[in-house]
Amino acid sequence: MSKNEFICDCNVIHQDVVDQTMKNMPDADTFNKLAEFFKIIGDTTRAKILFALDQNEMCVCDIANVLGMSKSSISHQLGTLRRSGIIKCRKSGKEVFYQLDDEHVKEVFEIGKEHIEHKK
Repeated sequence: MSKNEFICDCNVIHQDVVDQTMKNMPDADTFNKLAEFFKIIGDTTRAKILFALDQNEMCVCDIANVLGMSKSSISHQLGTLRRSGIIKCRKSGKEVFYQLDDEHVKEVFEIGKEHIEHKK
C-alpha cells in the first residue's frame, strides 16, 4: 500500500458539494468554542468527573472519594467545568451539588464513551 494511496489526484471539483459545505460552514467563533469544549473535556481527571456526574449528582467530597483525590484538586477541576458551561451546581444548605449542565453534555460524553468501548 502506497503512502500516497489516500491522496486525491483528480482535477474535478464537485462544485455542488463544495457550495453546500461552504453554505453550512459555521463561523470561526463557533469552531473556536467547539475546540475549547473538547479541550476542556479532554482532560483525564475532568473526564472521570464527568463520568461520575453522568451517574449521579454529587458533592465535592463524594467526587473526591470516588476518584481518590483531594477536595481541593476536585474543586479546581469543577470550577473549570462550571465556567465552561459543562456542569452546573445547586446549593442545599451548606452543601453544593454538581451535575452535568444539560442533556447535550450527557449525550456527547456518553457517545464518546460508547465509541471508545466499541473500538476495544
